[in-house]
Amino acid sequence: MPVSATNSLRVAVLADSDTRWKWGALTATRIAGRPAEPDGSGIHLDGYLLRGRATPTARQLREVGVHADSLREVTAVEFLRAMDQESYDVLVLALVGGGVQAMLHGLKRVWEDRTDRPVVVTGYVGVVYEKLADGLLLRHGADLVLANSRQDADRFRAVYEGVGADASSVTEVALPFLGGDPYAGDPAPAGEPGGRPYTVVFAAQPSVPDSRKDRTYLLDRLIRHAQAFPDREVLLKLRSRPGEHTTHIEELPYQKLAQGKELPANFQLVYGHMGEVLDRTDLLVTVSSTAALEALHRRIPAVVLTDLGVREVLGNHHFVGSGCLASWDQLDAGHRPAPEPAWLARQGVAADGSYGTAFDFARQRIARLLDRPGGLPRLNPYYTTETAPGYLPGILARHHLGPDGSPLPGAPAADKTPGPVRQIVRRAARGAYRHGVQRVAPVIRRMGEL
Repeated sequence: MPVSATNSLRVAVLADSDTRWKWGALTATRIAGRPAEPDGSGIHLDGYLLRGRATPTARQLREVGVHADSLREVTAVEFLRAMDQESYDVLVLALVGGGVQAMLHGLKRVWEDRTDRPVVVTGYVGVVYEKLADGLLLRHGADLVLANSRQDADRFRAVYEGVGADASSVTEVALPFLGGDPYAGDPAPAGEPGGRPYTVVFAAQPSVPDSRKDRTYLLDRLIRHAQAFPDREVLLKLRSRPGEHTTHIEELPYQKLAQGKELPANFQLVYGHMGEVLDRTDLLVTVSSTAALEALHRRIPAVVLTDLGVREVLGNHHFVGSGCLASWDQLDAGHRPAPEPAWLARQGVAADGSYGTAFDFARQRIARLLDRPGGLPRLNPYYTTETAPGYLPGILARHHLGPDGSPLPGAPAADKTPGPVRQIVRRAARGAYRHGVQRVAPVIRRMGEL
């Protein structure tokens, strides 16, 4: 499929949550040949949001700050129909692993007689600290499986080669949302020219930790830090407002845990784009958020908390060797972390200024694939009904697809575009479903724990 005469790539992104839309859309702008601070120019970007519990709201989409030429919500079957009808150069699948696998098999069927199909790209939105083999094999079959660091690229290839799968798709890049001005150092005291309060930001995560006890502990320690340092500004950076969903379910939002507590005047709950919050951050604190990597990229001091242990379930084990592990007691005593350069170099943080070239190899690979004589071969996922007969059909059925990637009987929108009445009914049903998942189900689960 030749790139248009204007040298503008036509790119489609399919995402299933706000975080994955951010990753997918920003990845699309990076691999289109734009510089390190993408503005979306030079690329025609169509966004597709996979309908489900975590479909992003309008506010969440605005917060990402990425412009799309078109954006619409679809079912899996509607998306596959669109890919059969539309013509793109690149398709970015920004989905959970099972969603990627389902789309690969659906697209294999849709494009079975085509050689002018798009280059299919997928990857991870951040740190890969769990389900490495499971997630990777579900992504196998894409033309490019992006690894956000040198360390991840090595791990990805080892998994593929270890099961006898083709590892040539693994392509080292970096996290697409890094950027911003380097940290200028501690600010001048408030009241002086250009001065402002020293600002500490805690980057919250929807599901880490997941217990009320642990989340209340972290909130209380943050409040105590604000009380101990009244000259500092202490911010709790929240991912979503109550009722919104992100990539992970947040059953105990910090907003609700903070209700009824006496909050000091220098303590605030904030929303918004993480990059804008980091513009005024002097110390970033988190359990294991990729916000730590964003801060380290800008040379902003970052701390990964050890208060709840260094455990795989928390994800902070990923930061072993980083020099950033510390506790609230150490921070309250004045500790300032010093990241290890060798660790940073393997994590794709690129604080040394090499970020501008981090996506060059991916761009070159895409260009070669688009110019491939005879077009692109059929998609060839590792999982088939032969290699995983007890696993793959269930993955596909969740998206209303049969073992061969074709729509199952009764699949939503399998036959035609829904009419106005069906769309109204669907929106009402979707609202009821989201209310059940986001409001009712967490209450029932907590009652069951009593």
